Amino acid sequence: MPKADIHPTWYPDAKVICNGQVVMTTGSTQPELTVDVWSGNHPFYTGTQKILDTEGRVDRFMRKYGMGSTDSASGAKKAAKPAEAPVAVEAETPAATEA
Repeated sequence: MPKADIHPTWYPDAKVICNGQVVMTTGSTQPELTVDVWSGNHPFYTGTQKILDTEGRVDRFMRKYGMGSTDSASGAKKAAKPAEAPVAVEAETPAATEA
């Protein structure tokens, strides 16, 4: 049993309002809750989220601190010939022990 006169009033059907419309009801200590964003209009939940940061962190760092152009670095990698694959040398295996 809760103590008398110390707890706030509980509203089991409090209205959650977003953009002037009631979007859901929930329990709260306030009769109405006004929110700017909820799962019904948030881009992450609606599938309309756009990723703004498409460049990599290393590229941003290089550009910010002037450590060479990212275009020349990527171009140098593309222009370089691929290294020859190392030749596998077969090592002699010890003879199997006889039982």
